[in-house]
Amino acid sequence: MFKRILRIVIVFLVLLVLVVVVGGIVGFNFLRDNGIKQYFATMKPPAATVSTTIAKPSSWTPGVEAIGTVRAVRGVDLTVETTGIVKEILFHANQKVEDNAVLLQLDDAVERADLEAQKAQAVSDQAAFTRAIELQRRGVGTDATLDAARAAASASASQVTRLQAVLDQKQLTAPFAGTAGIPKIDIGQYLAPGTAVVTLQDLDTMRVDFSVPEQQLPLLKIGQTVRLGLGGGGDMPFAGAIRGIDPKIDPSSRLVNIRAEVANPDGKLTPGQFVRVRVELPEEQNVLVLPQTALTTSLYGDYIFVVQPAKPAAAAPTQPAKPEQKPAAAATDKPADSKPVDSKAADAKPADAMKPAADASKAADAAKPEKPAADPAKPALVLSQVFVKPGRRNQGMVEIVEGLKAGDEVVTAGQNRLFNGMSVNVDNTVDPTKSANKQADQQ
Repeated sequence: MFKRILRIVIVFLVLLVLVVVVGGIVGFNFLRDNGIKQYFATMKPPAATVSTTIAKPSSWTPGVEAIGTVRAVRGVDLTVETTGIVKEILFHANQKVEDNAVLLQLDDAVERADLEAQKAQAVSDQAAFTRAIELQRRGVGTDATLDAARAAASASASQVTRLQAVLDQKQLTAPFAGTAGIPKIDIGQYLAPGTAVVTLQDLDTMRVDFSVPEQQLPLLKIGQTVRLGLGGGGDMPFAGAIRGIDPKIDPSSRLVNIRAEVANPDGKLTPGQFVRVRVELPEEQNVLVLPQTALTTSLYGDYIFVVQPAKPAAAAPTQPAKPEQKPAAAATDKPADSKPVDSKAADAKPADAMKPAADASKAADAAKPEKPAADPAKPALVLSQVFVKPGRRNQGMVEIVEGLKAGDEVVTAGQNRLFNGMSVNVDNTVDPTKSANKQADQQ
């Protein structure tokens, strides 16, 4: 009986130990997970470094932007007027030729022979006409003979002129000074009338044709400044002026055709080239503009981040007494008949108890990296997300119509992972409106 009771007690104690161990493990894991959650929930993210600019009214040059095609003011594809075999090519690719310069010579042996024969006949007819005049003066010639001689001499001269024109058609000449292209024919090739020989382009002045919507037509007029840019960059180094505005709007596209002329002394513009066109309008004042990098577009609208000083925290509630202060407070509340405490022991114990804590704090301070002392005069900065209404854009800048006030400090770079109320540090050594090469040169 005793052994049975002892066995039951041992089993109960083993079960109790198991329950305590399992409960301790479960409780430890629960407390650990809860502590981790609270730590990350209350952890303050580090301040992000951003670049900012101050919004202030400035001058703004509005414009009408379009896409255009470059053409030469004088440019043609030269063709032959008559048939013949190519005898001589008197130009090469990209050669600058003068006005009336001979570019191509066709075989003209037959035409030259006919011209020489006709010239001889013209000389004979002219001599007969001269004799008829002399006979008429002497009174031995008739009027009919004189008229026939005059007609024959005139017809022979006209025939010489015609054969000279036919002979000239065997030569292809430049109608104006310009740059010749690649020859499209070879020596010995038979050419039919209308066969293209070469393109001739005058590259000194270029013509730009582009279209604008009918709503922008009232803003344009003859003589307005036009700027051209190549590729996708923001620079527009070429300047010209509007020379023509089509008086008719295309009813199918509601676009109107515009033509401008641009000087091309360096030859950087090529006929057929794609260009970006901007017609500059009168300058406006007191316009709030920002770099386009400051504007972020989302499904909810366009917004910017404005840097503001952090609001001062509310007065903190009275903190409870620290643990090391509680015994002193309790000692003052003890009744008078309590036993006196040895002052030496009382002084020694707190001092001994504080030594490990002081040593631990010193070790922790030594292990931590040194942090720069916070500038008490510089307030903490936080972000405020502000939705704005953007307007016109030009050369990397965007006009802000609504939502922005003059003097606001706006983030221009580093806003990829920002959110409303986040702490930030301002570093304006990087200017996103300039290329990296320009910034390196300035530094």
